[in-house]
Amino acid sequence: MGLLARLSRMIPLIIALALVAAIIYVVFTYLHSPARAKEVLIKVFTWLTGLLSAFFGLATLYALFESNSGVLDLAGSFLVVTLVALAITRFCNYRFLKHHPSYRKKPTDRAHTKRFPWQK
Repeated sequence: MGLLARLSRMIPLIIALALVAAIIYVVFTYLHSPARAKEVLIKVFTWLTGLLSAFFGLATLYALFESNSGVLDLAGSFLVVTLVALAITRFCNYRFLKHHPSYRKKPTDRAHTKRFPWQK
């Protein structure tokens, strides 16, 4: 029962990460291409999950030093979720670069791309 209770506390974090991913993917698919959207999504999520992992790692250490078991349990659960998300993101990056090797090296000159619908 304790595992189910911890999982229910992580649902808002997972939903928030999924919503951010959906918004980024839709915007970049509209502005560029689906492959570019996947590349940006992977980069943003690698950065975001790394930042969240660091934050929840510090919160877990603080709760451990303060002997606060409730906060330790919650922060530790969130830390596990962000570390799993980081591992999944790194695996997705590996698979993306395997199927799209042209994205490994960035072009030196910038192409003209449509940034927003109202700009030319």
